Amino acid sequence: MPRSVNSVASRARRKKVLKHAKGYFGKKKNVWTVAKNQVEKSLGYSYTGRKIKKRDYRSLWVTRINAGARECGLSYSQLMGKLLAKNVDLNRKVLADLAMNHPVAFKAVVESVK
Repeated sequence: MPRSVNSVASRARRKKVLKHAKGYFGKKKNVWTVAKNQVEKSLGYSYTGRKIKKRDYRSLWVTRINAGARECGLSYSQLMGKLLAKNVDLNRKVLADLAMNHPVAFKAVVESVK
């Protein structure tokens, strides 16, 4: 009985990994074992990066809200505490957008909870 190796699937798998490795420097783009290791590492970095991006955006929003709140005479923590007490359901993304692009509306929100 002839040996079955399923070279079609193996080649497809290798092509998929080498396609991911396109643009890498040196052997990382065209040597199978090196490319495979680098693609695995890169996928881990991209997973982590997606989490870090969320963290960075939240930090940016907090900074913008704090700057807007201090113009109105409150700190960030005081503002967020008063918003929570008054049951104002505006998330940080929306508040940061108001503070940056619509300062009059942001000021109205702050005055409503003062």
